Amino acid sequence: MTELAALKARILANPEARAEYDAQAPEFELARELITARTRAGLTQSELAERMHTTQSTIARLESGRTMPSMRTLARYAEATGSRAVVRLERSA
Repeated sequence: MTELAALKARILANPEARAEYDAQAPEFELARELITARTRAGLTQSELAERMHTTQSTIARLESGRTMPSMRTLARYAEATGSRAVVRLERSA
């Protein structure tokens, strides 16, 4: 186990930290999807920003998982990466 993995396991052993981590899961899942779409398109953050008529720092913020983009922004991101945005609602467990 790497030092980072060990640290993560130790932190997530705390129930309050685990609850906060789990609450942020949707944002981080979306961030992973955005990064995957951009890398699949072979684009840097700067190149994607140029296509979207925005800044590299805006792309970095979207890909950080710290903000939830609007549907319009997701559609623009998808178009700029040659992707298609899909929204799905699933039943809770």
